Amino acid sequence: MKLQAITIGLLAAFLSFSFGTKTSKNTQNSQNSKIVFINHETEKEVDVIIDGKLFTSYCWYDNMYKPVLYPICTSTGTIITRGFPLKPREGERGDHRHQIGLWLNYGNVNGYDFWNNGKSGNKDPKGGEIKHLEIEKLSGGTGEGVMITKESWLDPQGKEILVENTEYHFIAKGSTRIIDRITTLTATGNTVIMKDSEEGMLGIRVARQLELPSKNAGFLLDAQGNLSKEKDTLNKGVTGNYKSSEGVTGEAVWGTRAKWMDLFGIINDEKISLVVCDHPKNQSYPTYWHARPYGLFSANPLGVKDFTDGKEELNFSIPAGKSTTFRYRVIISSGTYLTEAEINSYADEFAKKYK
Repeated sequence: MKLQAITIGLLAAFLSFSFGTKTSKNTQNSQNSKIVFINHETEKEVDVIIDGKLFTSYCWYDNMYKPVLYPICTSTGTIITRGFPLKPREGERGDHRHQIGLWLNYGNVNGYDFWNNGKSGNKDPKGGEIKHLEIEKLSGGTGEGVMITKESWLDPQGKEILVENTEYHFIAKGSTRIIDRITTLTATGNTVIMKDSEEGMLGIRVARQLELPSKNAGFLLDAQGNLSKEKDTLNKGVTGNYKSSEGVTGEAVWGTRAKWMDLFGIINDEKISLVVCDHPKNQSYPTYWHARPYGLFSANPLGVKDFTDGKEELNFSIPAGKSTTFRYRVIISSGTYLTEAEINSYADEFAKKYK
């Protein structure tokens, strides 16, 4: 990630894409925000720049076995995603190294595990891989920028199971940033079976400060990026909490269903709300939430059996040659926590925008 190169490359990018002059501050008028894409194809990343600042990068590094958005920043530039394992930061957890940034995959696709592939730092012999194929569209502009990508879901032998087409809509509204991810999966061979598993589907791994205070102590990284020898029990700087559209809070949100989930907390005195919205057209709406206190924040519409203790079962499938679409909105607010009314307004807007 060439964060230091952003400022240097920004002027050239603005001239190249002809998006006009840069806005120096956030305003409530989203029409003043300029979105620019900088394509570092040889480095396998595309930077998303809003008002002269890095918002996120689309990355498809070889050792991740899936494309991700990493890092993700607020309008002020504060990083809300965990750094480990790409750029470890002192005081954060060093577990689940496959949980990087924002991603979409699943733990059981025709029996292959796409979710945990790379957890050891290497490719799992039984793990599936999502291979980036191409950037089909990059369209910057005012208020909203669009990126369209194409990926291939491969089994361990390299045979394609699914083809993925994803639209990313990057939106600026004052000090709020939004990512709309619209992903269509098509079964290119035989029927694809996605048996119930808690390991899925749209996942985010957040910074230490946005975790929930926990009695379960863990080993944290030191200044050199190594795990400390003593477990942390102080929860220093840990400020996060969950609240769902149904009023459920804290660790109790795991396995519940809700139209949206809000993870809110403070990083360096900056109040932040991180919200994921489900869409009425999605499978299992309102979705189940695989949301953990240690910083994993995931919407999973397919893990019904695990979330209901076996009382219900889905075993979702995509018939050969057919497609299914998953639509999610991610909202990042800076400076204040979003109210329930504000979140509902964003969720309603999202529901109407994509069919």
